[in-house]
Parts: sequence; C-alpha cells; structure tokens
Amino acid sequence: MSYGRGPVAWLSAYVRSLSPGDRFIAGILGILVALTALSGMVALGRYFQVEVPVRGGSLTEGVIGAPRFVHPLLALSDTDRDLTALTYAGLMGHDADGNLVPALAESFVRSEDERSYTFTLREGAKFTDGSPVTAEDVVFTIEKAKDPALKSPVLSNWANIRVEAVDARTVRFTLPKAYTPFLEDAVLGILPSHIWRDIPSEEFPFSPYASEPVGAGPFRVSSVVRDRDGRITRYEVVANDQYALGRPYLDRIRFIVFSDYSSLLTGLRGGQVESAYGVAREGALRVPYSRVFGVFFNPVTEPLFVDRSVRRALSLAIDRPALVRDVLGGYGTPSIGPVPAGTGIPELQLPDPVTRIEAARSILTEGGWEWSGEAQSWSKDGATLAVTLKTSNVPELKGIAAAIEEDWSEIGVSTIVELYPPGELTQTVIRPRAYGALLFGEVIGAYPDLYAFWYSGERSDPGLNIAGYANPDVDTLLERARTETDMEAALRDLARANELIAADYPAAFTHTPDFLYAIPADLHGVSLARVAAPSDRLRTAQYWYRQTEFVWPWFTR
Repeated sequence: MSYGRGPVAWLSAYVRSLSPGDRFIAGILGILVALTALSGMVALGRYFQVEVPVRGGSLTEGVIGAPRFVHPLLALSDTDRDLTALTYAGLMGHDADGNLVPALAESFVRSEDERSYTFTLREGAKFTDGSPVTAEDVVFTIEKAKDPALKSPVLSNWANIRVEAVDARTVRFTLPKAYTPFLEDAVLGILPSHIWRDIPSEEFPFSPYASEPVGAGPFRVSSVVRDRDGRITRYEVVANDQYALGRPYLDRIRFIVFSDYSSLLTGLRGGQVESAYGVAREGALRVPYSRVFGVFFNPVTEPLFVDRSVRRALSLAIDRPALVRDVLGGYGTPSIGPVPAGTGIPELQLPDPVTRIEAARSILTEGGWEWSGEAQSWSKDGATLAVTLKTSNVPELKGIAAAIEEDWSEIGVSTIVELYPPGELTQTVIRPRAYGALLFGEVIGAYPDLYAFWYSGERSDPGLNIAGYANPDVDTLLERARTETDMEAALRDLARANELIAADYPAAFTHTPDFLYAIPADLHGVSLARVAAPSDRLRTAQYWYRQTEFVWPWFTR
C-alpha cells in the first residue's frame, strides 16, 4: 500500500477491486448515506429556520348584494363598505393584530386638552393613479363629509370638527370638545381631490369613480364584471404596490356577488367561492359582534312601561340561554345590559332561567298588579297588561320575537308581534317613535361608546336613544367617558353606566350575536378582534397570506 495516496484515491482503488456485484451494493449504500445526510441537513436547517409569509396567492370570497358606492362618503351596503375598506386608506389604519396605527399619516400629535390632533402625512404616500396624498386631499374629504348636499352616512362624525391644512404634509383637526374615540373615526378613507373637486356633490353617486375608485388602500381595482342590467356580479382587486404600509401578501382578492344567503351557501359548498361571512360552518372564525339586541320600551307611547315592575318582570321572564341556543344555534352570548360581550367591561349576571317565571310573577304582584285566573291576565288601576311587539321581518328577529312571545305568555302577558320590512320599520316605526315595545339591535362600535344610545339629549330623532331613557347620573358618566384621557378610567365609567342602565330596565336586553367568518384552512393572518360591521373583518387583509418559505432568522430582521 502506498502511503502517498490520499483517502479519495485509496477509496477509488478499493472500489475498483470489488466484484461488479459488490460495487453495485456499495453504490446503493453510498446513495442511501448521501440521501440520509442531505435529509438530516435539511431537517437541521428547518429546525433553526423560521417560516415566514411570502407574496402570492389569491382569495375568492362570496358576498350578498351587488356594490353600488365603493366610496368612503357614500358606502351604504355591507358590500360597499367591504370594497371601500380594501381600496381606500385613512390617516389611521390597523396593524396585523387589528390595533389602530397611523396609515397615510406617519405620526400625529394630540394637544394636552385632547381637542386638537395634528397629523403628518407619510412622505411618498400615493393614490393608485400615482398622484401624491396631500393635506389638501384630507381637507377636501372632510369638508365633503360635512356637506349636507352629499347626505353622507358619516356626516355626524365630522359635522362639528374643523379641519385645516398647515402645509402640504400636515393637517390639523380641532374638536369642539375632547372625544376619546376620535382616532377610530380617522380611519375614514381619503379621496383624491384632483379627481373629485370638479364634481358637484349631487353628482357624486353617478360618477364612474363611485364604483371603480382611485384610492390609496392596500388593493386597487383590476376588473369589474356587470350583468345586462349593469349590476356588478364580480369584482376583483389586486395588491397595491404603493400602499403606505407595504404591499399586501395576497396578489388578488375576487368577490363574487350572490343574490341571497341560500345561493351563497351553495357557492361555498360547491367551491365556487372559498370564504364568506355569516356562515355557520365547522372551523369558521367566531367573535362577538359589537352590537346588542333587546326589546326597547317606550313609556311615552305606552304608559304601561312607566312602571318599572312591568319592565323588570318582562325582562326577567326571557330565557336568554334558551333563545341563544334554540333560535341562534348557539352563535351568540346572552346579555342583560347595554354593553355588548367582548368589550372587556364586566358582564352582568343573568337571571336564573329556572326561577325566572316565578320571579317575574312575584315582581308584578309586588308592583300592585293582580292576576285574574278567569281573564287569564294581569290588571292594575283598570289597565290590562298586554304588549304589542314591533320588529323587522328578517328571519332571525322573527325567531327571537316568537321566543319572547312564548316566554311572556308563561307569566300571563299576552303579546302581539307586528313585523315590518327593515326600511319601513325605520321610517314608519323607529324614527317617529311609533312603538311601545321594539325588538331591535344597536351597533355600538369598536369603542363601547353608549352616548348616542343612552344620553338623555338623544331621545328625539335623529338621536338613537330609542327607549327615551333619561338618568342624570348616566348622562354624567357617558359625557365623562367620551372626554376622559385615561382609557382605564373611561372604561370604569362605562362599566358603571352599564350597571345603572341595566338596573333601570329601559330595555329587555337579550344577546350579543356572534360574527362568523368561514375561510379556507390555508389562509393565515386573519385577525378578528371586535367586529362592529362585516367590513371590519378586512381590517388586516393586507397581512393575510397563503404562501410561506423558510429562512434563517437574521433575514427576518
């Protein structure tokens, strides 16, 4: 053996000395050893590497109802708001966890008295037509929101707020008084003034930009498909490379429009669409809606409801857990107060469903009401206790009304349920306060501000205090919670207001419904915190992803 030869030369000579059969076996073993080593190296690399989202992929979502106004000042329907949320951006936006962060603004300064907010726009922020986002665009948008001729749904948010451009990248808002939820309103999408300034307010709904917008959101419109009647049937948006917070991971999102829930469900089951909200499907995401439902009592129209014992007995008689279980399929949280579940404010104790009937009857007796076995009714001072309950004819509210009617019959209270189409209910019943008892829901919003619903000054239309409720202590708490600089103190005030309102029984609160969102198993990054409107599910859409890769940790920094 020559000691001058290296190990490779030695191994080569050794293999040549083997028989053909032995060389074949050695080759197979060598390949196996190499594959094992390679597999081990890959596994070791994966152990130390991290999985990160990458760009690519798409999502096809089903929605009910064609969009008409993809516009932050005109959006009326849920589909309108969905597409507006994706194609427009505001001074404020949301991070991957759904928290409020500056979006088109890079920063803001709040005055010590919290009546002034000064925003600095991001340098390089652009609309999808390439034009820069300026303070002039912000001022134009807010002034248009305040224009009565436009009749914008967001007018009330901005009516008393003054806005001014300090310079091209700086804009200042001055509030009449401190308002804690102001930054929530600052997510309002900003319009490009160079496109809209020469269009009269009355013409806004008829502009082609009202359905195919130029915005500054995370996505831009790529295609719109209409039927013979001009109604939109498909709407596609693609990632906006110029979005202020960075290009979204998904390349595109397609929306397919369905006429009703049944056809949407068929499309989801058949694979025509991959995602849809409001669908009770295994694996669907589920969070409490930021809204509360109940029967609101109007003592002005129906004097019976001046009597607290009546309001209290009717409230305690409702079997809330059974209502959520049997009518809502378990998709909700029983409630007895005006603050929705999931806000962080302590939930109030529910009545005992076992003793509720006995308790309600005792309350009526203690309140001076007398039961007549012959007439099968309660009476007091010549008045008979009977209720006319008005509500919408949508299936969910019809089912809830029927359950409440049955509960009240158990304590001997006769109930007549009157059903109205949603639009008619609003115009002919709610606005003129033409009801004694109204089954309805209140959308509270991301911040649990009860002011519009329970402050005494909001009792007349267009105020939203539909129970005609007035309590000076509650007024003080609600005013203070709106202006409190310490958020924990504000939430304590709201919690106390929740307790006081519930104890007065101006309404028989029933439940907070759940928001359901069915998505494909490989769609990641979807963060649902508190949902006030279906479009809130899209707050983090720019962070959704379907594709990933493994990288070394230092490449993620």
